[in-house]
Amino acid sequence: MIIAVASQNFRTVTAHAGKTRRFILFEAEQGKEPIEVGRLDLPMGMAFHDFHGDGPHPLDQAQVVLAASAGPGFIRRMSARGIAAAVSSESDPVEAVRQFLTGKTGQPNSEVSACGCGHGDGHAHGDGHTH
Repeated sequence: MIIAVASQNFRTVTAHAGKTRRFILFEAEQGKEPIEVGRLDLPMGMAFHDFHGDGPHPLDQAQVVLAASAGPGFIRRMSARGIAAAVSSESDPVEAVRQFLTGKTGQPNSEVSACGCGHGDGHAHGDGHTH
């Protein structure tokens, strides 16, 4: 799965996910070391605080967005796009991804799972995948 970590300086996890314009992209799965696969440096107006379009967005490639904080509006907007939102108190992006994968990351809406689907345990996916 692709996890986008909010990081305005590309070194530490950033708060205020909805206002963040820079993200480090990791390919990550349980039991494997996260691998940085790209970076997003969104232009003005593309942070979700400002972006109100229904069209495609560069974050759509991620299954999870991880930040130091995320408000309920951001969480709802991500969920509507099929992207889970999670928060971490860890400042190191790689460590934050590791903690997410092991379930040690805070979940702002208690609806985020390590599968990145945006639902808690005990739910079913339309494709038959169940947690």
